[in-house]
Amino acid sequence: MKKIILCTVIAGLANAQAPAGYYSSANGLTGAALKTALSSIITSGHQDKGYSGLWTAYKTTDIDKNYENDGSIMDIYSEKPTGTDPYKYTPGTNQCGTYSVEGNCYNREHIVPQSLFSESSPMVSDVHFIRATDGKVNGMRSNYPFGKVGSATFTSKNGSKLGSSSSSGYGGTVFEPIDEFKGDVARMIFYFVTRYQSKLSTFSSGNMLGNSAFPGLQTWELNVLLAWHNQDPVSAAEIGRNNASYTYQGNRNPFIDNPNYVAQIWGNAGPGTPDPGTPTNPGTDCVNETFETIPSASASSYTSRTWTGSGISWTATDSRTDQTINSKAITVRDGSLTSGSSANGIGSLTVTTQLKFSGSNGTFDVKVNGTTVGTIPYSATAATTTINNINISGNVTVSLVNNSSSNRVAIDDLKWTCYSSGTAKMAQKSSIEAAAVQELQVYPNPISGQEIFVKGETQHIQKAEIFNLQGKSLQTINSPFKNGNSIKIRNLEQGVYILKLDQSTLKFIVK
Repeated sequence: MKKIILCTVIAGLANAQAPAGYYSSANGLTGAALKTALSSIITSGHQDKGYSGLWTAYKTTDIDKNYENDGSIMDIYSEKPTGTDPYKYTPGTNQCGTYSVEGNCYNREHIVPQSLFSESSPMVSDVHFIRATDGKVNGMRSNYPFGKVGSATFTSKNGSKLGSSSSSGYGGTVFEPIDEFKGDVARMIFYFVTRYQSKLSTFSSGNMLGNSAFPGLQTWELNVLLAWHNQDPVSAAEIGRNNASYTYQGNRNPFIDNPNYVAQIWGNAGPGTPDPGTPTNPGTDCVNETFETIPSASASSYTSRTWTGSGISWTATDSRTDQTINSKAITVRDGSLTSGSSANGIGSLTVTTQLKFSGSNGTFDVKVNGTTVGTIPYSATAATTTINNINISGNVTVSLVNNSSSNRVAIDDLKWTCYSSGTAKMAQKSSIEAAAVQELQVYPNPISGQEIFVKGETQHIQKAEIFNLQGKSLQTINSPFKNGNSIKIRNLEQGVYILKLDQSTLKFIVK
């Protein structure tokens, strides 16, 4: 059956469910600092009710009140949001047990596999990421990470799939839930790596977890989950489950209460960013290093320092860690900052720099696999610089090399996008075409009727996408302007929407 749709101010609605002041100690924080504050909040009050206690929890946390609304188990691996479910389970009656096919019984599905933490407490019984699901599908999912399936070897009766990954950066076996529950899965995993961030270094990765508190996930998996979080906003069912879990266990999932925490910690895949399932997906950050995990020992001394962040290793020579730009930063004197190998190539690179103490303006050389691809300027004023169209595929190692032996320059918020053939092709457009695309405009705005007219050069646009303000994709049209300068749209209610035309984003209003 069709899911209940929330109002546009979904974050505000969700926040109303948390006790007053529950997240006050996290106010004003971002990045790793925010993640750490949230970890402390949701660790406090957490009551471990034991593994067998999950059966009791499910009688309030995993009941279908938003689809069939019939009191059956709400199973993300069998629920059909717009049709009749293939089977249903009665709470407490159809518990596994044994199973051989779908529909035999339901059991306890650890969204983060329990093998990664050796079935230890309190993780093994934490209801916030352990769902009541069909036993057969749970068994097929096994301990594989979540990602975009290219070629499926198994498909459940509601369309959940197991198969080879087509997600950029990982080629193993993955499990993909249906679109309706991709955001649910992402927010459960975000909860896990936040609640248990201090233990991540002792867990196995399972090709999904990172081994440090921040970012807490491997880069490829983080990219997938950010996209899923944006594509599938928080639902009424998630809010209800979060409230029931709080009553049962004493803590909450902050990414359901306030979905904006995701972007504030890890960055944002952007409204309507598609699932990074193919190499042609532009825009999602491949690496996003905030330097929150740099070693603090002998902070004011110049020495070589190594750490792990954003899912890869880093080395800074002749460096210190006591200077800041945006929270923590690495300051390099007569040395360089070099990444470990990243498997997804590089499209464009962005970094913030600032000259510290005395000295003169200068530049860093940016090298990819040892070859200089551009320079980054620095001065006494903090500035952010982007080098576009680097476009190198495969494994890459990125270095920023200080051209001065005496200038002491802080580096912060270093990130680069994954290489994509789609981005490279876009870069080959002539400057005239690029300028024309930037001048696109919806008219009239607000629109009337079910048609959008667009001014500007539209003949080269390959795809149009319409999203609501929560990033939910509503319509996709390939070659949208092949027959003129307007797009026929489906029935849209009054409100504000986003029109994405290749790399241009326009806002329009429906009366």
